[in-house]
Amino acid sequence: MSSVAHRPPLDPVTTGALALAVVAVSSSAPLIAFAAAPALAVAFWRNLLSAAVLGPVSLARRRAEFRSLTVGAGRREGVYCVLSGVALAAHFATWMPSAQLTSVAAATALGATQPVWQGLIARGQGRRLPVVVWAGIGVAVAGAALATGADFAASGRAFAGDLLAVTGGMFAAVYTAFGERARATISTTTYTTICYGVCALLLLVVCLVGGVPLTGFDTGTWAAVLALVAGAQLLGHSMFNYALRRVTATTVSVLVLLEAPGAALIGWVWLGQLPRALALPGLALLLAGVAVVVLGGARAARRAAPVPTAVPADAGPLSG
Repeated sequence: MSSVAHRPPLDPVTTGALALAVVAVSSSAPLIAFAAAPALAVAFWRNLLSAAVLGPVSLARRRAEFRSLTVGAGRREGVYCVLSGVALAAHFATWMPSAQLTSVAAATALGATQPVWQGLIARGQGRRLPVVVWAGIGVAVAGAALATGADFAASGRAFAGDLLAVTGGMFAAVYTAFGERARATISTTTYTTICYGVCALLLLVVCLVGGVPLTGFDTGTWAAVLALVAGAQLLGHSMFNYALRRVTATTVSVLVLLEAPGAALIGWVWLGQLPRALALPGLALLLAGVAVVVLGGARAARRAAPVPTAVPADAGPLSG
């Protein structure tokens, strides 16, 4: 990816795309909470339908690239795609149920801890984290403890949902780490087709083994599933990726944090889920800590490496 100085200027179309993407991903948790279906079933259909939409396009345009992933050095990138799909399945299997167990606001905010876990993964890979990043992690953890403590006082069900949301954020970081390796040399359409396909297959196995029903839902639930596919899964991610031509991945990471208050607002207006007063300070601390981690880490990276290394143009963070 070229340096920030060489990016074209931000234009009204890109600004509109960013606003649309934030709204699209903010609808994810409320739609999951609204759907009268098991969260695992919703996750399966969300990924299967997305792969079905992307598959024909990517196979028609990237057939040679698909073949290259099965031979020679390309097998390593193929393995990264598969591992990304495994991690994405784990993310959806934990985060999506959390939106039905705890509040929309808590599920979204705790899932947004992904950049924190991303920093810890980087540390495990031998990269030194600056002090400001550790400070942000501390603030985020304190905020998460305060928010989840409020939910524990409310009900054990909500607290379980909080833990699932945090776990979902961890798996999202693993997914992004594998995805970053894969997308360094693989096109977006090829990567997402394989990743979503593997994710859907794994979730199908889990649903069949666990006896989770995959059909028989009402019209409103199917409408919610289609809205998730068109909105958070395709439109939200695609618009963020489009905007990355003119804004940095760091900027996009911070904008993704707007999903939390956006989802909380939608959950309040649409579902009547007013966040508990004790949870609000915790959620605010959590978002502040994540923002510090994202911005502080990016600033340190720019200082350490004046010449940016190649990063895929769409390597932004995962949203709901």
